Amino acid sequence: MNGARGQGTSTARGLRDVRAKSAPVRDPERLTAHSRTVHDTVAQIEARIANAGVLATEPAFWSRVRRAALLHDTGKVAEGFQRQLLPGEPPWGERHEVLSLAYVDLMAAAGDWTDDDRLMVATLVATHHRALHSASGGPVAGTGAKPSLAQTYNAETRWEHAFGRTPGPDGELVQVTRRLHRELTAWLSGALAVDPPHDDGTPLAERARRLLATLLDTWRRQVPPDRGLLAVLAQGALTLADHAGSAHVDLQTHLPLPGDYFARLPYPPHPHQRDAADVDGHLVLIAPTGSGKTEAGLAWAARQIADMPGLPRLVWVLPYRVSLNAARRRLAADLVPAPGEDAPDIGLLHGTVAHTLLLEAAEDCDPSAPTAAMARQARARAGAMRLFTQRVRVATPHQLLRGAIAGPTHSSALLEQANSVFVLDELHAYEPETFGRLCASMGLWERLGSRVAVLSATLAPPLTEVIDESLSHPVALRRAPQGTSPVRHRLTLDPEPLTAPAGVDRLRTWLHEGHSVLAVVNTVAAARSLYRELAPDARAAASPDDPHPALLLHSRFKHRDRDAVERNLLARHPERRPGERGARGGLTVATQAVEVSLQLDFDRGAVENAPIEAVAQRAGRVNRRGLHPDGPVEFRVHRSEGHLPYEDGAVNASWLALTTLVGAGADTLSEEDVERLLALAYDTEWGASWKARTRRARDGFTAAFLSFPDPFHDRTEFARRLDEQFDGAEVLHVDDVEEYRTLTTGPDGHALRAAGLLIPLSYVQLKQYDVHLDRTLGVRVTKAEYDPETGLRPPDEPETIL
Repeated sequence: MNGARGQGTSTARGLRDVRAKSAPVRDPERLTAHSRTVHDTVAQIEARIANAGVLATEPAFWSRVRRAALLHDTGKVAEGFQRQLLPGEPPWGERHEVLSLAYVDLMAAAGDWTDDDRLMVATLVATHHRALHSASGGPVAGTGAKPSLAQTYNAETRWEHAFGRTPGPDGELVQVTRRLHRELTAWLSGALAVDPPHDDGTPLAERARRLLATLLDTWRRQVPPDRGLLAVLAQGALTLADHAGSAHVDLQTHLPLPGDYFARLPYPPHPHQRDAADVDGHLVLIAPTGSGKTEAGLAWAARQIADMPGLPRLVWVLPYRVSLNAARRRLAADLVPAPGEDAPDIGLLHGTVAHTLLLEAAEDCDPSAPTAAMARQARARAGAMRLFTQRVRVATPHQLLRGAIAGPTHSSALLEQANSVFVLDELHAYEPETFGRLCASMGLWERLGSRVAVLSATLAPPLTEVIDESLSHPVALRRAPQGTSPVRHRLTLDPEPLTAPAGVDRLRTWLHEGHSVLAVVNTVAAARSLYRELAPDARAAASPDDPHPALLLHSRFKHRDRDAVERNLLARHPERRPGERGARGGLTVATQAVEVSLQLDFDRGAVENAPIEAVAQRAGRVNRRGLHPDGPVEFRVHRSEGHLPYEDGAVNASWLALTTLVGAGADTLSEEDVERLLALAYDTEWGASWKARTRRARDGFTAAFLSFPDPFHDRTEFARRLDEQFDGAEVLHVDDVEEYRTLTTGPDGHALRAAGLLIPLSYVQLKQYDVHLDRTLGVRVTKAEYDPETGLRPPDEPETIL
């Protein structure tokens, strides 16, 4: 044992004095108490995940995670670590998890563990903060990657100085005294139910060195895919337990979706809803907008959960981040709160905020400012755990795919996708890269023991074909019978742009006739311009007591302002009730943000041409249930001046399909017409290219992100690439900096409280909006013009002359 011979400075510290996180005045939690808490939290995670999917192939999975939970922080007994917890003390400079390996080595021998048990427990302990190996020999500039353990500890390391007797100005500091060592090994023996370890005199530093060398050599080589995936899942179980234990948060057991949900429907179910509820396994459901797809998806989910092990989670997935709050409100209205609660607790993954919280929660504290860093990390962990507790979650695909990056930051998110039920609501196929990645993710979810349902009003045969071939188990395809919805629209094609004088005059006429009008354009700049032109007419035509005669909806609002717009929209333009007569009045101008999760109903609609799925979705917000007293109402599709933000080929294929349909004599937009439009659009050169690119994107994404031959190499660069290719960023307006600071700091501060202040942008738009990084807050800030009514002004938008 190191520290037993010769002179040196030490302390009378006993095991009861060893702290886990911070100084006694701030956090009196002992190391032993924290280790027990993490160990007990593993049991909660096991109860939720069980032995689903690939986990069933490794019987020792959970026992290894439990052992690692007791051992993961044992290196914190080092005097250097304990002293750095005190305000004003210098950083220790060593990794506590590396010293923890010495205790893994001792207890593995005492417990007569198998070589695989020893290897995996040691791996989990060593990697719960840092990667073993870097991705390419060193951190990549600009990615935020931290030095790997292989870079930190190498042939130059003086192990005895680091973990045994550390030279100092007052003599050698004994890192672990004999007394403390004996107390800790006795406690571990009881906790692990093994005999006390035999001390053969090998110093702890040497034990740590040898075991780390074994880990580095083992995981330097590539491993089979299932072994790599299991290793990452085990790491996720330990880090999730560590974060939840540190935040003192329990995982919820209540499921807001009742098992008899289908029997609770307040109306006789439609045939396609019955069909969905009867499916055992993966599902693709194609049904018109407004025909009860959400209820069908929930009925299917309740059926699956009844047959799955553990406590499965329901994950409702939407194509757009800006649709999350609307979906959450919709589910909250349909599901059941826990006993004693007023409303069902439904988790909501805020994209960039969630990512930031996970980064901070997983990161080890800054030793140069331990008190402030630990307080910040405690807040981050408390906030991050709010993302993991609930059994019903609303998310976008990107927020889930981040879990596939693995590493201690993301492996918890990956584990939480095991033993889950995924409902992909209104899955879209605008970009083959996006759709291919989603299909790759479905394949991963299946390996994790999860089940998938895809709900859509617009799913062409090539899309269902790619979904089916991406999953190993059968996919049940169910369609709503023809006639499920009445004919709701009189279709008119207009070769002139919607924003041309004639198009604007027609919208103005509808408004003054008292109709409620929906106008959908493809860009934020066009939406803001059209809104400013027509809002005065909407206000003039409305009654004086109408609080919202004109509303604008697009993606570049602060989240809290967008929430307010959505609430006003739902109150002002709800689904028409049977027997309701008369026009409603009012104007809504929107982009594609209106297409998902909002149950809106308008008297008239005019939209810019877009991919055929988008056109059909926009139509679904006009005379939504076919209850307008005039019968089918006018729905106009205008040829767009450009294709952005969509692919040129997709927009052209849509216009070709629409003109072909109308040229064949169709003047409606029935269910049969929508199916015909989808077939026409994809039966083109663009459609054939779309399918080939989708398959390439799926297979490439699987190879690059969803296979784990190097499970403990740093993947920070992968995360950066995923963000840039697949999602966007969130920015803070300069006027909100101080409010953001107030909400994110202090005893109750965390990033989720301030999420409502953030504005979503794509990565390519950051430079356009003159965004800079505020390093004190860790958030991007913009000075661009912002108005709560019209949102963030696009940089190329012309000035309005008043």
